[in-house]
Amino acid sequence: MSRLFGSVRARATLAATLVVAVALVAAGTAVLLSLRSNLLGEAGTQAERSAREVATVLAVGTPYADLSLDVDDRPVQVVDDDGVLVAASEDLERISGTGVDAVKPQPAASPGGEHDDDDDDDDSGESLEPGEIGGRITVSDGSATIDGDTEDYRFAAVPVKTDDRGTLTVYAGAPLSAEHGAVNTALTVMLIGFPLLLAVVAWVTWLVTRRALRPVEGIRREMAAITASEDLARRVPVPDTHDEVARLATTTNETLAALESSVERQRGFVADASHELRSPIASLRTQLEVAAAHPELLDLDGAVADTVRLQRLAADLLLLARLDAGERPAEARVDLAALAREAAEGRTGVRVRGAEGPVSVAGSRGQLGRVLANLLDNAQRHARSAVEVTVRRDGDAVVAAVADDGDGVPAADRERIFERFVRLDAARSRDDGGAGLGLAIARDVAVRHGGTLTVHDAPAGGALFELRLPGDRAGTARDM
Repeated sequence: MSRLFGSVRARATLAATLVVAVALVAAGTAVLLSLRSNLLGEAGTQAERSAREVATVLAVGTPYADLSLDVDDRPVQVVDDDGVLVAASEDLERISGTGVDAVKPQPAASPGGEHDDDDDDDDSGESLEPGEIGGRITVSDGSATIDGDTEDYRFAAVPVKTDDRGTLTVYAGAPLSAEHGAVNTALTVMLIGFPLLLAVVAWVTWLVTRRALRPVEGIRREMAAITASEDLARRVPVPDTHDEVARLATTTNETLAALESSVERQRGFVADASHELRSPIASLRTQLEVAAAHPELLDLDGAVADTVRLQRLAADLLLLARLDAGERPAEARVDLAALAREAAEGRTGVRVRGAEGPVSVAGSRGQLGRVLANLLDNAQRHARSAVEVTVRRDGDAVVAAVADDGDGVPAADRERIFERFVRLDAARSRDDGGAGLGLAIARDVAVRHGGTLTVHDAPAGGALFELRLPGDRAGTARDM
């Protein structure tokens, strides 16, 4: 069963067929009930008409013997106040549903019989005058046998008041054979037609879903081919239908483009990292090989410097790898003003200005400290004489600004400097200029903390790096 309905096409066909089947059953039931109700109402009307015809004749004083009760072979009974049958259809052999099972009138029942003149009400409680026919009609279902034929009937009971015989009740029936025949015919048509209609619905749905899902199969095949070839430059076909499938194909291509860009970026990152690691490793190896052959030529300070540089580069690469993996920063309360003072401590020419008291943000103390340290390193590297750090509140945000009095950053390069392994001064040595990862790490950490890192012109003419982070509202409320 799971294999049979394991495709969207099969499940859609089954669902559509079931929905149509339920709708057809509900509609068919409503039609049958409505048809039966209308036919029963029509039979009741016919029975009432027949009963009123007889009641009209009785109202003018016609004797029972002169009554013509064999109208269209319909059963008719006339009953007095005491429930005694006083007149009936001649060929009536059996009857049920009227409350009077007798089919032969009582011999003593005749015009002029005794009756209670004070009884002005019929069985229904309706007050009638002599010669008046009652308006309250009682309808019931039963059966009758006339001249050997038994059928179901709907009976109508009509009261009539006579001058000499009191209140009489006329029961007349209308056959229900037409109702049964019409309902049975309609039911037979539905039982034959509904399965054929459901088969047509299932077949059409199967064909329509096949055509609708054909582009999806094309997308699946192309994705399988891309997976097998590992060629992320390929794209899935986009159908010219402007529907959900077309939007799915467009989104898939956008995802493939983003994946291709990410893979290319990762490959470039690995290549640049390998290039950056090769220089200090090669330098350190050369020094060790020289020292092994000539111990007196060992440049111990150079070896230590290369080792420290290699260690820092490895730490930077590890942090970038964690950031790329989506590592979420800790939700600790960090005083950014105190953190800025700690980062500036011991640095020559660095001045810290900021708001009095704690300025709190939520995040990782270690990562935010790394951002400030990287910004100060960059500022000191380019400053002529002074670096200024300012921490302030700006509405719901906290801003840490690092400004220097150097040459600044050209407007065209203010985004490029945040790319990895980017150095604007190509002539600067790697030992002095670093690996070009500091600002990239600072930007990534800022984004992970829900903030931004941008560069502008400083008042002193140099560069102004502005770190903007969401303020810790709970911490600010406690500080106040």
